[in-house]
Amino acid sequence: PTTATVLFCSVYIRKIRNMPKNFPPGPPTFPILGNLLNLSLENPLGEFERLYGNVYSLYLGPNPAVIINGLNAIKEAIVTKGHDFAGRPQDLLVNHVSDRKGVILADYGQSWKEHRRFALMTLRNFGMGKNSMENRIHGEINFIIKSLEGSIGIPQVMFHNASSNIICQVLFGTRFDYDDTFIKTMVHCFTENAKLANGPWSMLYDSLPIIRSLPLPFKKAFKNAEIVQALVHSILAEHKETRVPGEPRDFLDCYLDEMDKRKDDSNFSEDQLIMYSLDLHFAGTDTTSNTLLTGFFYLMNYPEIQERCQQEIDKVLEGKEFVCFEDRHNMPYMQAVIHEVQRIANTVPLSVFHCTIKDTEIMGYSIPKGTMIIENLTSLLKEEGQWKFPKEFNPENFLNDIFVTFR
Repeated sequence: PTTATVLFCSVYIRKIRNMPKNFPPGPPTFPILGNLLNLSLENPLGEFERLYGNVYSLYLGPNPAVIINGLNAIKEAIVTKGHDFAGRPQDLLVNHVSDRKGVILADYGQSWKEHRRFALMTLRNFGMGKNSMENRIHGEINFIIKSLEGSIGIPQVMFHNASSNIICQVLFGTRFDYDDTFIKTMVHCFTENAKLANGPWSMLYDSLPIIRSLPLPFKKAFKNAEIVQALVHSILAEHKETRVPGEPRDFLDCYLDEMDKRKDDSNFSEDQLIMYSLDLHFAGTDTTSNTLLTGFFYLMNYPEIQERCQQEIDKVLEGKEFVCFEDRHNMPYMQAVIHEVQRIANTVPLSVFHCTIKDTEIMGYSIPKGTMIIENLTSLLKEEGQWKFPKEFNPENFLNDIFVTFR
């Protein structure tokens, strides 16, 4: 332990000394802990933006991170210099839980490019943005209505089940009953891991490598990952037995066809496919269901907004059972409410962490290659001067003077 501590301290001191003189400012650091003691659970970034500006630095243990706030700085990072900031840190809890496979948390490189291109093409072919996806959503709405008519459910679980089922149909070609073991287990593990990934134990795991082997709560995330991987592996085994090469039924079949074409290409493998599917499943479930939950919460608390939405929907429906995606052009207020729900829900407040792939600059500060970048989306979504009502739920934030939705 003594040797490990000395080594840890030496790495920490070396990193601080190697920072450029024009590195973003930040609070004083503590040995080993960095700025961990400066962070609170309720509001981890606290007053740092006010004290140090839109771009500042923190040390999470021995690791420097640059936090970016506000429209101008975030736009420079992810739009103007998007390539420079396109990497992903690879030594976090979420990377280790996924065994550094999948695409959402993958580092920028050839494998990431190929898998991203494959996903965009395949998901588009299986209905994303098309009528077939709309039909799946309408079908799931019917199941939600029947579920609500039959019993009183837990909204969070209901929305997770519905969101999960829509993406399951694309990935696995299957819809599951809400009481099916597969979907109940997947939703439970996803929900639990999301809480762990956004909680204090994840921060400690990321910041203090010395504790990673200890039997602490973050170990549950690895167990959950094993459970859901086993579930997808069983579906994959069934697909391999029943598929007809060249006639894909869903995302899994498409990936297996791609593996056949590439033969020995190690970038495309069954292990990668399992984690890739879980990536897409989680991304298509957690943020969607949490946004829906937030939307219903605010509509319940603002009945006048709910009534106005209902009036616009009734006017557009004109006897139809469901609205369709094209109807959005005639529903400016409803669109404004949806956008405002997404703004206020703020489901990924610190975005997915990025990493610089080369030495670069932002807002005049020097950022070395390999620096972790945290984009504080909360600062953007509630920035004074960018919104009419930055601190409150108000659809007028997305409506101009002639009642047209804008983004």
